[in-house]
Amino acid sequence: MEFIATYHTDVGITKKTNQDSLGIRIVKVKDEQIAFAIVCDGMGGLAKGELASKEVTVAFMDWFEKTFLPVALTESFQEKDLIEQWNSIVHTQNQRLAQYGEQNNLQLGTTVSAILLYRGQYYIVHVGDSRVYQLATEVMQMTHDQTFIAREIAAGRMTPEQAKTDPRRSVLLQCVGASPVVNPEFLKGQILPNAVYMICSDGFRHKIDETEIMEKIGPMIGSDAEKLKYGCMYLTELVKTRKESDNISVAIIRTI
Repeated sequence: MEFIATYHTDVGITKKTNQDSLGIRIVKVKDEQIAFAIVCDGMGGLAKGELASKEVTVAFMDWFEKTFLPVALTESFQEKDLIEQWNSIVHTQNQRLAQYGEQNNLQLGTTVSAILLYRGQYYIVHVGDSRVYQLATEVMQMTHDQTFIAREIAAGRMTPEQAKTDPRRSVLLQCVGASPVVNPEFLKGQILPNAVYMICSDGFRHKIDETEIMEKIGPMIGSDAEKLKYGCMYLTELVKTRKESDNISVAIIRTI
């Protein structure tokens, strides 16, 4: 299977600093393409959110280059090793960011959502409220928001409509750097042909709906990287016109 990828990130209309960070790599190993993408959203209410998101993004990108690619070259991949390595990165970064915060008398943290597409399977690691979607015949949210309101909705104590205006909408149950213990969500499944795998920060999705997403970056757009890039930029500008106050980031990988 082959892939094309693109991304777009924007500071938005109210903030002076873009606290989002992202990375994408597509590499060919032994006549097979491998794709990896990550989006981290630094906590806007915490100091140095941009540092937290960058540190976690760099740690995962280093893992892909220095740990995973050698494994792919030697064809020694084991799913259990992948989960252990990702878990180790999350917990190591959580400790490092917490220690940095203690030394500098501040608190910093970030979400992390990443996807690896390899040998017909996708593998996802997720902490926080950035999201991973699969766009195929329909839009499917793959990750679960680790937020106060998501928990309340699941428990039946709040409706989705109430959640849209609840002042606790941005309260996370856990994030990397500001939580004593972090338990990442791990997902796996079969990659679909002619599908788009999208990772976005919460600022990208608040003001647009699934129909608008499908129309601009869904699989019907085809395998044209320029059109997909335009779709990411178009939706970002649309979000800004609707007065989204957060940073806005999206990364997509399309299967061919």
